[in-house]
This record gives sequence, structure tokens and C-alpha cells, in this order.
Amino acid sequence: MAIKQRGSDLQKENQFTLVDANVLINFIHIDQLDLLGKLKGYRFVIPEHVEVEITSKDQAALLKKAIQNGFLEQTVITDTKEMADYAEFHKTLGQEESACLAISVNRDFSIASDEKGVFRRLVLKKIGQRRLLTTPDLILVAVRTKLISVAQADKLKAKLEAHRYKMKFQSFKEFL
Repeated sequence: MAIKQRGSDLQKENQFTLVDANVLINFIHIDQLDLLGKLKGYRFVIPEHVEVEITSKDQAALLKKAIQNGFLEQTVITDTKEMADYAEFHKTLGQEESACLAISVNRDFSIASDEKGVFRRLVLKKIGQRRLLTTPDLILVAVRTKLISVAQADKLKAKLEAHRYKMKFQSFKEFL
């Protein structure tokens, strides 16, 4: 399982990481968007295509606040190569997945996503496992960098599971 490696091999300083809607919504559900801004070595970025996926007014307000507080940054696709890659990816992927992958490939960014299937396979093919982070990976980084305790992480896990996001392990303690 990929999660075992996260946190002990932090990315290079200020690794830009694109965050897709499902990870954002997970961190909103656990009231931890600010935690993303505290993870050392990462800068979390949201493409405009992801912002439009956050359709709940309450969630959109929380996202806007996180951006204003500097926990998340915004970006847009303006480069012609990114636009061409976006168009190619959008033949089989949704707009947010296409935007994240196009930007990641062209700017050497990582991606934070819990998507499965075609998107995950394309991410692994185009940028590799090391540059793909999931919600549990990010929570584990927070534990390993002592931003939160294992007990706190397990409470966050329980909250996510109440929102139908199941993890295939019992406790974050298993990865320490």
C-alpha cells in the first residue's frame, strides 16, 4: 500500500501539489482545510476547473476562506501545451481530472486525489506513484510531522468514514 511511504520521504521543498475536489471535500468534511496549509514542504494548488466542482455554498465558502488565508493557491491553464494536454485528457476524463493531469505533467506538480479507475491509471503512467497523494497520505504526513497525533488522525478517519470514505486499515498507527 502506497500510504506506508508517505511522510517519511517528504517531497522536495515547497512541492506544488494540485488538489482535486474529492480531497478538498474530504478535508472540508473533517474541518481540516487549514491542515493542508501547515504541511511542511507542500504548496497546495487548485485549478479553476476544480473550484467549479465545489457546488455546495457552504463548502465553496470554506474553500474561498482557505484560499484567502493562504492555505491553498489558485491556478489556471494558460500555456498552449497544457491546453492541448487538457483537451486530450478531456476525451476520457472529467474537466477537473483533465486540468490536474495537464498541469501536473507540464509543471512537474504532484496531485492529491482519491480517484480510482482511468484517472488513477493515467496519473501513475504520466507522473508516477511518488507524485500521487491521497487523503490518507496527507493525514499520515501530518501525523509523521507531528501536526496531529495518531489519535487525532484516527478520529479524522472515523469522521471520513461517516461520510462514506472508507479506508482499508484500522488505524494510522499501522504506518508508524
